[in-house]
Amino acid sequence: MDLVPEEITDVEALKLLAHPMRQRIERQLRNGPANSATLARALGESTGLTSYHLRQMAKHGFIEEVPELSKGRERWWRQVPADRRIPPYSRQTPEMRVAVEEMNRLDFAEELEQFTRFQLERDDLGEWADALAWSRSAMRLTVDELKEFLEEYVKLLYRYKRPDEATPPGARVVLARMLAFPAPTSADDGE
Repeated sequence: MDLVPEEITDVEALKLLAHPMRQRIERQLRNGPANSATLARALGESTGLTSYHLRQMAKHGFIEEVPELSKGRERWWRQVPADRRIPPYSRQTPEMRVAVEEMNRLDFAEELEQFTRFQLERDDLGEWADALAWSRSAMRLTVDELKEFLEEYVKLLYRYKRPDEATPPGARVVLARMLAFPAPTSADDGE
């Protein structure tokens, strides 16, 4: 899957991505197509609310209708595959920075919650209990090398992403996150 990186510069689109309900909907759609009623049940919300957020997400091209599943007034939705990127900090407006900071705050809170759930459920996971891939490192890089590092990481992710029909038996969704940032000037350089 070779997707061309797409930079999100529209402040309204960034605000949309920073909305907690829309982030929850996006996470649900990672599991496959859904309609407003199934999302409402999964999220404990009303179908009117989920329908509204789905239409807003579709307006910005983050999701699309699945015509082959839709019947009458029942509309089904799926994610639109994309390699979406946030502009570098130096090119963000103050409004963009507020939206990006909120999006990051919500993402990190969700990641921590999911990792905590993994730890709590680990005794019941069988062979998957050993499936924690953890690496920590400190590297000396230039800004350009860090950009190259990110692109290599993204290529590696796409090498292992595959459609449902190509997923082998026994496979399950594995969450992978990469965070790299310059160490504070007062931090040690050790690994």
